[in-house]
Amino acid sequence: MKTDELVLNAHNKEEFPPAHTAEHLLNQTMVRLFGCERSYNAHVERKKSKMSFHLDHKPTRQEEKEIEREMQRLIDEDLPVTMEYCQRDALPAGISLDRLPGDASETIRLVRIGDYDVCPCIGKHVRSTAQIGRFEMLGTNWDEQERSFRVRFKIIAL
Repeated sequence: MKTDELVLNAHNKEEFPPAHTAEHLLNQTMVRLFGCERSYNAHVERKKSKMSFHLDHKPTRQEEKEIEREMQRLIDEDLPVTMEYCQRDALPAGISLDRLPGDASETIRLVRIGDYDVCPCIGKHVRSTAQIGRFEMLGTNWDEQERSFRVRFKIIAL
């Protein structure tokens, strides 16, 4: 069995690979631009997606445009998307298992997007970021009480 066919932990969701890979890029973009954690709530679909982040301030319109520019830059850069397998006790530094279910296997699949992002994931992805298409931000919402920033976006196939 080839490693790209290996099933370590089954799940009941059939991802749209371009949007799912964009989810990884957006997570890392937000971490780098705002110093926040990866999204705490994500709904990623073929037609439109939304992801929410806890931030220390409401992003300005200029910061929102920077998110969109950075996402498209990363897509255009055609970064390779690769998978690697590690044992839980031998993960690279900085890899968090906090979001894995308690019954996750001892072998963890890491998804790496160039040198930009790496995280545990069992979903389907494109082979390189150029296959994502175009990232289009549909809008944002800010919840002052929760200090939560929601990004709504869609992926447009080229």
